[in-house]
Amino acid sequence: MAHNIPAELKYTKDHEWAKIEGDTAIIGITDFAQSALGDIVFVELPEAGKTLDHHQTFGVVESIKSVSDLYSPLSGTVLESNKDLVNAPELCNAEPYGNAWMIKVKLKNPSELNSLLSASDYQNFLSSL
Repeated sequence: MAHNIPAELKYTKDHEWAKIEGDTAIIGITDFAQSALGDIVFVELPEAGKTLDHHQTFGVVESIKSVSDLYSPLSGTVLESNKDLVNAPELCNAEPYGNAWMIKVKLKNPSELNSLLSASDYQNFLSSL
């Protein structure tokens, strides 16, 4: 199955994406992740001000099939969590790259961007699964 993998985003092997805007990263889950999870019914996200380390758990996504941890692709401080997902977790299924962004993080260590996958690398990773 072909998945939507926007070229301008960076990806992790845990199926999170990051959009970099200056010293801020907007983070969410990929189309592959929401598809694999099925209908998402609950999202738990951190409060603004929480400090995250690279690959630290920052929240939980619960679907009708399973519960999955969310891992921060980058270190930094949470500037904002998407409160809309608390009341409408199904947005994760409908718009994983749009209105279903999860957190905005002020980057602590921009060199960590080098550890993220490009869209083509992520596509190759998915092909190997």
